[in-house]
Amino acid sequence: QVQLVESGGGSVQAGGSLRLSCAASGYSFSSICMGWFRQAPGKEREGVASISSGGGRTYYGDSVKGRFTVSRDNSKNTVFLQMNSLKPEDTGMYYCAAAPRHWLICGLDWTEFDDWGRGTQVTVSS
Repeated sequence: QVQLVESGGGSVQAGGSLRLSCAASGYSFSSICMGWFRQAPGKEREGVASISSGGGRTYYGDSVKGRFTVSRDNSKNTVFLQMNSLKPEDTGMYYCAAAPRHWLICGLDWTEFDDWGRGTQVTVSS
């Protein structure tokens, strides 16, 4: 049974940091791309970051480059998103996603990610 469970969201002031985690089960985790997406009320889903199966390739949305870092621990079937220098526009629901059809070229096209967690809320106040 495939399952993705996010944690680590919360409320923080602008300039602060948060670290999101996503625990995956039901996959050959070390063989698939993983990603983070977010959605704010009234806005479209946005690709935040993704990482290849071995962690060697990472992809970032333009709005988070230089501030967010995606990483993974294949021994623990977990993917992380370190978010620094947070801005109010980073507010939204953050979703972990798995792309079992991909292992190296991951990208940020949400339609290529087949499985999704329930999300964790991130709120950044000014």
